[in-house]
Amino acid sequence: MSDVEITVRGSSRMFHPAERATVHARIGLEGPDADRVYAAVAEQASRLHTSVTALHDPAHGPVTWWSAQDVRTWAQRPWNTEGKQLPLVHHARTELRVKFRDFTRLSRWLSEAATVPGFGVDRVEWALTAARRQELEHRARSGAVEQARVKAGAYAAALGLDGVRAVALADAGMLGDGLHPVDDGGAPFARAMAAPAGDTLQLVPEDIEITAQVDARFVAVSP
Repeated sequence: MSDVEITVRGSSRMFHPAERATVHARIGLEGPDADRVYAAVAEQASRLHTSVTALHDPAHGPVTWWSAQDVRTWAQRPWNTEGKQLPLVHHARTELRVKFRDFTRLSRWLSEAATVPGFGVDRVEWALTAARRQELEHRARSGAVEQARVKAGAYAAALGLDGVRAVALADAGMLGDGLHPVDDGGAPFARAMAAPAGDTLQLVPEDIEITAQVDARFVAVSP
């Protein structure tokens, strides 16, 4: 029997607890007086900025980074259910992002911030540090290559061949075999556990998923 070419896809998946959490928050108010609405949002934003600044330490946290936008204003004239246009309603809004490394302190800060008028959270973005992600991606790629090698060896053995020798390796979909990467998701989410009034909100982050896929071509050697 002549040498047989075997093309396989290897994949690897691993999970790691989140190490950083970025809160995407906002303060938004509305009312009939533009100046009062703007002043109220600016005042509450200053209150939040002060609380974040007290926690900010780039090296040790609990807040490693944060940013805030200027207060944005606009107005609109709503309609009632009878089709009549109502007086102008003025809006003011500002947004901030705060990155925590201490999730216990994050929960406490969110509970405190919830008392600020107009405060809301759009989402909490869970992540790994850059160094950790690089380490896990390296391990995942190595695992995907190993799975491809084992899979090709199993095919060769099923054909009664002695073993395999790698002749090509690429990221999934790059060998030109009509194969395409599969999107397995992997986006991190968090479960927010409700707490009674006055208690600290408990956030439970799900693990971060790291995946890798490779396509590999092997030659199986005849006995």
